[in-house]
Amino acid sequence: MGGQRIATTRDGVAFAVTGSGPPLVYVNGWLGHLELSWAIPAERAFYEALADGRTLIRYDRPGLGLSAGANVDDAEALRDVIEAAGLTRFDLMGASAGAAVAAAWAAAEPGTVSRLVLYGGWPYGPDVAAPGIREHVLGLVREHWGLASDLLTDVFAPDADRATRTVFTRYQRESADAATAATMLRAAYELDVRDALPRITAPTLVVQRERDRAVPLDQGRRLSDGIEGARLEVLPGRSHLPYIGDVPPLTAVIRRFLGLPARHRGAAPTLTARQREVAALIADGCTNREIGARLGITERSAEAHVERIRYRMDFRSRAQIAAWFIASSFGD
Repeated sequence: MGGQRIATTRDGVAFAVTGSGPPLVYVNGWLGHLELSWAIPAERAFYEALADGRTLIRYDRPGLGLSAGANVDDAEALRDVIEAAGLTRFDLMGASAGAAVAAAWAAAEPGTVSRLVLYGGWPYGPDVAAPGIREHVLGLVREHWGLASDLLTDVFAPDADRATRTVFTRYQRESADAATAATMLRAAYELDVRDALPRITAPTLVVQRERDRAVPLDQGRRLSDGIEGARLEVLPGRSHLPYIGDVPPLTAVIRRFLGLPARHRGAAPTLTARQREVAALIADGCTNREIGARLGITERSAEAHVERIRYRMDFRSRAQIAAWFIASSFGD
């Protein structure tokens, strides 16, 4: 399938391209980081499932991750990525708050969207949670971002194993500072695409987990009811993040809707025992010189091990190696 190729639009929006075939543009919802998300085995596997038979294009929203310096709004960022990738017609998927961005695009630019997939979305933000709850969470994010990221991990990913929860909590904080996270969350609570839904003409699949702890099922129903001909698929589960919980049924229903065959998953990339030792020391914050001293090898040999890990895992940074090691160490 190939690795993840990262590029940047002229306005500073970072986007990643994976796989080959007709294009599928993916609009993320909550905080994101193209490099760190690729290092989390569960999240990477989800994107690879979408990219099997498609060219998957996803991006960091303005102000987040590798797009921290982008000075555009969400709608402009999506347009930038589509133009930078040279796309004229494509499948479009939006997850969580990204569902509203995708829906708004499909309504405004109907000639560009072949099929539309909306996962875990909502048409009107104020209905997602009571006002008191919204203000409490926003205040917590602004004043105690560390504690808030733990709380949001509980809400978004209750089925994640301990290691993945640890990495996701860190990755939220590395994707955005407290002020940016609060701004993003407030924007999610203020979303309103109710007027756009009737203008969507692309075949549309709305997918919602039955007991999603972040977005009640009735929000998915309202999203589906607002789009003529949309099909609603309700799947078991309570995790809001699409790559946590029982993921194969979710990827299977999306692939069927996109006209793709059932996927036969290949083996995930692995490391040798020595490479795992090196990865563990990187996760501990060791330099190449310190790795060499700990393992009784030269600094140059340590550097070579690091480069082989990066090549084998399709990583660009030591931070990705550290995140991958922590996320894959549950039960070790």
